Amino acid sequence: MRGLIAGFVVSLALPVQAQKVVLGKLGQTLQPATIYRQPTTNSGTYYRVKSYEYIVVKEGPNAKYLKVLMANGAYGYINSAVVAKLPYDAVADKAPTRPGRDMGSVTSRSGAADYSLKFTGTPYVWGGNDPNKGVDCSGFVKYLYGQIGVNLPRTAAEQALVGTPILRLEDLQKGDRLYFWSDKRNKIGHTGIYLGNGYFCHSSYGKGQVTTDHLGGAYWRKTLVAARR
Repeated sequence: MRGLIAGFVVSLALPVQAQKVVLGKLGQTLQPATIYRQPTTNSGTYYRVKSYEYIVVKEGPNAKYLKVLMANGAYGYINSAVVAKLPYDAVADKAPTRPGRDMGSVTSRSGAADYSLKFTGTPYVWGGNDPNKGVDCSGFVKYLYGQIGVNLPRTAAEQALVGTPILRLEDLQKGDRLYFWSDKRNKIGHTGIYLGNGYFCHSSYGKGQVTTDHLGGAYWRKTLVAARR
């Protein structure tokens, strides 16, 4: 049996073929669930899976969490109670490797969204422009779009005036820019890049680093006031 799991082609075999690399066990989600960056619900998130999705899992640091292999070679964590472990090994010709931060041939908004995830964990620095060292929210989005040839203004409020408006959440596409209202500043004060499936990547002052969040959260849904393409 072959299939596309976590972004790469794997074979499912029992017993495992000697020439293959074992990636983990095949699992299937029993309900919608979140894949976290760390084995705690207080950490950042990678992705939200739907019911009955297939994932590649390994034993986690404790009985509560399983490790989940992501498309970029990183491991996330999922509540073990929402995953059915199947009696199949997920194997591939070679183990996935985490890519570096080189932009490569990426030239699209979608590619910029994927590229943003390579900077997760980079410190938030107010006024920072270099995501390899430290960056704020608008500096991060400006940098990402600059890599695909789009020169955005420096601040989130200015950036929100540039591009094609997206008026409905269901029309959002991977790589669109999101803008959030700040009551403290009485203007748009935050921005991020949309990843798809309700998630976005941003440099978060509150978390002190580049991370991901979901638009389903009450705060983000309440303060989202603009999206641009």
